Amino acid sequence: MNITAELQAQRDERYAVFQRRLLPTLPPESIVGVRTPALRAMAKRLAKEPDADTFLATLPHGTFEENQLHAFAIALERDFNRCLARVEAFLPYVDNWATCDQLSPLCFARHHAALLPHIRRWMAAPHEYSVRFGIGMLLRHFLDGDFRAEHLGWVTAIRREEYYIRMMQAWYFATALAKQWDATLPLIATLPDPLRRMTIRKACESFRISDAHKTMLNSFR
Repeated sequence: MNITAELQAQRDERYAVFQRRLLPTLPPESIVGVRTPALRAMAKRLAKEPDADTFLATLPHGTFEENQLHAFAIALERDFNRCLARVEAFLPYVDNWATCDQLSPLCFARHHAALLPHIRRWMAAPHEYSVRFGIGMLLRHFLDGDFRAEHLGWVTAIRREEYYIRMMQAWYFATALAKQWDATLPLIATLPDPLRRMTIRKACESFRISDAHKTMLNSFR
């Protein structure tokens, strides 16, 4: 598969302009302008190609779309250990919130016990998007049946100044309020500003939180 040629063939400059506004931390020239469904379709074909491993081993990539393609290809890996190794190799090169959030391996849902120690390690990493990824994995996989109240403390303990880490913390707490209200509410007043305000704003935007609960949250502003 000639990835560069395929990306250029599906380039949409108007979409690229839109994406550049959403991804202000990236160099504008690194955004080609290929839509997500096309990238997902490419990832499915790439996974069947003999040169897939070569692409996944060639880091860093030069464009946002190549990083997206890489993330989508990893997500298709069914073997947990192989998938984990690919995530570990790729994470240090993740340089934006979109790729970070769309790196969501399907097989992780079947291996929660094995996944949890890695989540803790990612959340303690120096790399901004490794931390965001770790929080995102805790949000996706551990706010339902495998939720433990101590997980809230793990996210609370992260004291980082980076905007995209704080936003993921706020997203985590807002989702926790929707799914685990009783356990989460006591922590809200203890969150540092501006994380507390960000969390309350996100929670108040949620359709899963009642108006009565939103009124209660607003008292913590």
